[in-house]
Amino acid sequence: MIETSKVSFNFIKKEVFTGSDSGMRYRLEKSGDNILAWAWPEPYCFAKTLDELKVSETFPLTPDGKEEAVAWLNEQLTLRAQLWESVNGKPLGTIM
Repeated sequence: MIETSKVSFNFIKKEVFTGSDSGMRYRLEKSGDNILAWAWPEPYCFAKTLDELKVSETFPLTPDGKEEAVAWLNEQLTLRAQLWESVNGKPLGTIM
């Protein structure tokens, strides 16, 4: 589970925030007046992962929007748990 206290709203306003949890990689970035949240399976970085494996959602660029984005990422952890578990800890050559 991603803890909202470990995700800095001020950081997101200036830089892309990335992390991973239980086989899921995630990214939070400023996009105009919004936060764009992304989730995709490990092990590859955002740029090297096929677009069809990524999911995204948009939230307002506010502290409450950050909370909503983290809640959405935690929902993705649960909803797509089978995918995340299937890749978690596997060597690069055995995935995809």
